[in-house]
Amino acid sequence: MTRVVVVGLGPAGADLLVPQARAALDAIPTRFVRTERHPAVADLAAEGVTFTAFDRVYDAADAIDEVYPRIVEELLAAARDHGEVVYAVPGNPVVAERSVRLLHERARAGDVVLEVVPGVSFAELAWARVGIDPLDGARVVDGRALDPAVLEAGGPLLIAQVDGPLVASDLKLALLDHTGPDTPVTVLQRLGLADEQVLTVPLAELDRTVEPDHLTTVFVELAPGAADTFGALVALARRLRGPDGCPWDAEQTHHSLTRYLLEEAYEVVDAIEAVPVDPGPDDLVDPRVYVDVVDELGDLLFQVVFHGILGEESGEFTTAQVAQGIHDKLVRRHPHVFGDVEAETAGDVVRNWEQIKKGERGSDSLVDSVSPGLPALLYTHKLFRKAASVGLDPGDREDAVVRLARAAASAAVIGAPADEGGTTAEAVIGDVLAAAVLLASDSGVDAESSLRGWAGRYRARFQRMEALAVERGEDLHALAPDAVAALWDEAGEATEVPAAPGGPA
Repeated sequence: MTRVVVVGLGPAGADLLVPQARAALDAIPTRFVRTERHPAVADLAAEGVTFTAFDRVYDAADAIDEVYPRIVEELLAAARDHGEVVYAVPGNPVVAERSVRLLHERARAGDVVLEVVPGVSFAELAWARVGIDPLDGARVVDGRALDPAVLEAGGPLLIAQVDGPLVASDLKLALLDHTGPDTPVTVLQRLGLADEQVLTVPLAELDRTVEPDHLTTVFVELAPGAADTFGALVALARRLRGPDGCPWDAEQTHHSLTRYLLEEAYEVVDAIEAVPVDPGPDDLVDPRVYVDVVDELGDLLFQVVFHGILGEESGEFTTAQVAQGIHDKLVRRHPHVFGDVEAETAGDVVRNWEQIKKGERGSDSLVDSVSPGLPALLYTHKLFRKAASVGLDPGDREDAVVRLARAAASAAVIGAPADEGGTTAEAVIGDVLAAAVLLASDSGVDAESSLRGWAGRYRARFQRMEALAVERGEDLHALAPDAVAALWDEAGEATEVPAAPGGPA
């Protein structure tokens, strides 16, 4: 028989060993321990219970990922030689023990008979010290392998293995992306020992006032994060579609919602147009513009969630698949971030992106992914971008100015019969708009958004002109053209909106 019995040493001294773990240690003479750096090891040695430690494996390894497979192989070899061995690990064997997870895999493969004796983990003492019931949504994570996605969910968070200054510093920086520097964090050290210490400090001081060791844990309570609020939104959408929900929501389909999806997208663009492009440090920005952006983005997000719920109800796809799909797509399309592809400039990124998209679609043409149903300016912009991705330079702003001048000259002969060599209005205007798209692209802006922003400013100026007429008791329809022009100029001075081409000055 090849048998490994895993026992937990508890979080502190041997007095916190559970009786079953102590019985296994007394009964099995061939004993191993993952590390001697644990208070219970010294306590047991004083009683004659000794171990072969794997600290030498840590010291010899070039990377931490090499350690745990090596420990498992040595344990299995010893178990084959002796029939059974006992393997002791700090805390509870089922909490944050990678070597035990590997042993479970080998047991499932039939390589070993595995028995795991649970123990008291550091978490039990930590919850008692901070006064938190873990059933209230608390989570335990590994500070040495902290996944940033974990921090997208808020609530009580216990971070284990904050065992060095670099780990503490990295943890602080990760938390600062989600909470403020004054957020209190509780540092718990050597819990259950005579020199136990529980200290609360501002997050900014985490790696300055604390000297972490191998028995250091950090607790922080985060505000609700993106994962929490997104989950609540999905649950709300399901409720609205449910038996006791909203009759209007219950009647909707993918097709009936398309108009709302488009409307909400345009309203997001309208809200963004009110945001200053590059405000200076002394510029005062009305905070209401950002409130509008948040509000409109929320409306658009709900449309995405709504479609996800409809997909779940039909069994075709889930909201989670929508989120996972775009997550995986972004990873694939950023090999310069998540792989070994080099991309030093934004242009390199775009070229890589287009080739990856082409491969994903199984298409021979880069422009197959450009929908002809897009608004014309955006459609043209995307075609230019596809051309640039293969080195076909559509031109720069100087080329655009030349094209605009040429189109303006052609406008003088608009109206001549096309079959006599004349230039049609449609062709000339197409040249003008294409040149405008080129100028916008070279300037790093989107022509569609630029025109929409201009139209929004023109509308605001027009409404200001109307308001001025109302204030003065004047009827715009009855005013002479020069009086209307004067009101237009006055409205422009108030709103700083440029005049329309060819319109009142």
